[in-house]
Amino acid sequence: MSHRLTHPSLLPAVPAQEIPRRPLSLGVHVQRIQIDDLVVTDHRLVLAHARTAARQDPDTAALLGHSPTTPLTLQAAAALLAALHTPDELTDMGMHPARHTTRTTAATQHRNPVVLELSDAPDQDH
Repeated sequence: MSHRLTHPSLLPAVPAQEIPRRPLSLGVHVQRIQIDDLVVTDHRLVLAHARTAARQDPDTAALLGHSPTTPLTLQAAAALLAALHTPDELTDMGMHPARHTTRTTAATQHRNPVVLELSDAPDQDH
């Protein structure tokens, strides 16, 4: 007489009394920060898009030092566009990412945080 083993997927599910009744909070906190280093490829295009953005969102532009009497510097223009648009949109506005970094901090309530940093540079073919 041969014994045949039952495939695990055909076994009965775990009995209900073994499943926790409510989610278990482990007190784990995770923060992810994405950092894009951008390079301006067309400064005139960046300034033109930033002037339009400053008219559409004057509050954000004011945080970067722009006012009706203060023209946008190239750095402020690039920062304004980066604050309002995705990296893909920025490519069409005269900028491209030179490096992308993701910094992840994970911690529990009783231990020091662990920081992981992943960095990559996009292909230079673009």
